[in-house]
Amino acid sequence: MNTLVKKLVAVAALAGAAASTQAAQAAQTTPAAPDFANIEKWHNSAPLSMAQLRGKVVLVDFWTYTCINCIRTLPYVRGWYDKYKDQGLVVVGVHTPEYPVERSSANVASALKRFDIRYPVAQDNRYATWEAYSNQYWPATYLIDKQGKIVYTHFGEGNYDVTEATIRKLLAQPG
Repeated sequence: MNTLVKKLVAVAALAGAAASTQAAQAAQTTPAAPDFANIEKWHNSAPLSMAQLRGKVVLVDFWTYTCINCIRTLPYVRGWYDKYKDQGLVVVGVHTPEYPVERSSANVASALKRFDIRYPVAQDNRYATWEAYSNQYWPATYLIDKQGKIVYTHFGEGNYDVTEATIRKLLAQPG
């Protein structure tokens, strides 16, 4: 092997090692998903915890029932729930009120019926889960892998194809 080829092989090996190191560091710095904190009421489910959900792909959807942007995302979130729940996806809506009227459990329950939401919804009236995620937006989507790490976020409407592709990719990964 001539000197140039040896140098190219050495550079390629170093680049591969650097990429592996970067991937390992990224995995270590990916934040663990916070638990659901100080939930006022659970709708459609007994209380859930991130420890219980380990081994599943979890979509956490921060929303509120009067937010038009949230309402527009609901058909997608419901669709993913229906399509992937039997493959290991757990959807948890975190209803965090923007206005005082949205703190009423009866109003949230009515909205769940109106929007045909059958997945678990945590009523986060005290903003404890919202703050644990350092969330600032309605709607906000967080995807959590089977190891309990937040691996994807999206704020607002749109990006539905990317979100669904990420769900499929996470479901395909070994537990």
